[in-house]
Amino acid sequence: MSFGLDLRARAETLGQSLPALLAEAEHLAATLMLGEHGRRRAGQGDEFWQYRPAHAGDAARSIDWRRSAKSDQHFVREREWQAAQSVTLWVNAARSMAFTGSDDRAPKLDRARVLALALAVLLLRGGERVGLSGMAPKPGRAQLLDLVAALDADDQADYGEPDVAGMVPHGRAIFISDFLGDPEPVETAMMAAADRGVRGLLLQVLDPAEEEFPYQGRTIFESMQGSLHHETQSAGDLRDRYLQRLAERKDRLSQLSAAMGWQYHCHHTGQPAQSALLWAYMALEGGK
Repeated sequence: MSFGLDLRARAETLGQSLPALLAEAEHLAATLMLGEHGRRRAGQGDEFWQYRPAHAGDAARSIDWRRSAKSDQHFVREREWQAAQSVTLWVNAARSMAFTGSDDRAPKLDRARVLALALAVLLLRGGERVGLSGMAPKPGRAQLLDLVAALDADDQADYGEPDVAGMVPHGRAIFISDFLGDPEPVETAMMAAADRGVRGLLLQVLDPAEEEFPYQGRTIFESMQGSLHHETQSAGDLRDRYLQRLAERKDRLSQLSAAMGWQYHCHHTGQPAQSALLWAYMALEGGK
């Protein structure tokens, strides 16, 4: 009874502070309409998945003799893998993520938080364990409350660095960030994760203005924290060099992901959130 009262109190507190985030994340998760969650990997479990032709080395007890009797070939009855995996999310909450190029668009951090929480909703619904950096991955609906509370934290640095604390060996990880800061901490974190047998995803979230660089004439560029400042009389002259460096950064992230056995995707806030969520979910399931 005390646990239920404590959970209700926490829910009411969070309901007063971040109701929109959780509601938007659950609505976003619901739009995918993924149906019954299935890992679709052969392994130990209770659910039948498929028949496959028997191979040399298959034990006789694994042969489905009833199915094999219907043809001239022996078949093995595979069951779907049911072991839950542990997924750790890192969402960059630094000041660079507070940027938006238009009053009509939410900041990058808002999109990143919603995507992280919507992905957590889908994974928890499927029986997985989910946590944020520094938080042990756990299963169940109650974990959402802890995730919402943790996602409310802000980082006052200009650019964030991934935190691998709490990652479970041989689990999965998802880094959600604009990745516009120094790339070395990202590489270091990915190597640390790889040392633990962790594989995962890099989801880069950018504002359309950061993709297009629509600036002309006299412009003052300043980091969100104010520590970096640059003034130019002809911003348009910087466009080609900026776009080249952005392309180089994306290519570096893509190559790094490939080398580490991770996957990389770039999403901008002018696109539907569903596209990034579907990519992340399918990538975790082994798709591209």
